[in-house]
This record gives sequence, structure tokens and C-alpha cells, in this order.
Amino acid sequence: MNQTKKELSYFRLKLEAYLSDYHPELMTDTAFIAARADAALTAYADAVAQGFSHLEAEAMSSEVLYQGLHFSKHNTLVSILENEFSEELPEPLPEELAPILLGNKFIQAVFAKYDLTDDFDGSTEYDLLYTELTGTIVELIENSNLPTVKKADTSK
Repeated sequence: MNQTKKELSYFRLKLEAYLSDYHPELMTDTAFIAARADAALTAYADAVAQGFSHLEAEAMSSEVLYQGLHFSKHNTLVSILENEFSEELPEPLPEELAPILLGNKFIQAVFAKYDLTDDFDGSTEYDLLYTELTGTIVELIENSNLPTVKKADTSK
């Protein structure tokens, strides 16, 4: 029984660490976290019972743990903010602004247009999403007075 609790804690902690970095909006979904950690534990135990090595079982359980979580809306927004708005939004603003943008109805509407699968960031549609999100962020900055840093006039 102690071994099961330790493994369950391992998968939960592993998932929570991943979610914290890539899907902070899911950190409060305790039912999702518990169900996914339980499924990963089951996958691990089943793989070991079938004779797979611990490393192979770990890889199999990781597939279950992270299924549907490889594409990150949060990281996409952070990348756009860092790449396209680096002068207006210096560090640490992109990381702080991304969760706010994730909750914005216009940003949500853009994401809703796309089928965000695990391999979406390698697709041609990713570029369309990136461009559309960039335009939406420009509109939000201009129309909603989002906090930005004004560029200093260096021509003097």
C-alpha cells in the first residue's frame, strides 16, 4: 500500500510540475490531475506486470500522463509576447501577461477556431494561429490599455 501511495504521489507531482510550466490554467483542476495521475499509475503497473522494464513502463506512463497536453496555449502566448513584443513587454511581463490573455474572450475565440492536437505546433495551421493571435494581442494592447513599456526616444 505504501508503494502505491508513493507512485501516485510521483505521477501527481510530475504532472503538476508539467502543468505549472505549460498549462497553468489546469493547476486548479484537481479532478483532472487525480484522474490523469491514476491513469498513469495504472499504465505503469500494467506495463511492469506485462514484463516491460521500469524505463519502458515509465515511458508508457508518461504517454498517458501527458496525452493531449503537448500543445500549450500558455507557451504559445509567451512565445508570441517574447518574439513579437519584446520591446513593449520585456521580461517578466510575457510570463505574467500570458495567464491574463488566456482568460480573454477574444484570445479564447482565436484558439477555439483550431483543432489543438498534441502535434499542432508542427502544423501549417500553427502559423495561422500565431499570426491571428499576434494581431489580436496588438488590438488588445491598443484598445484595452494593456500594460506595456514605452520605448525611449534614442534619436537625441
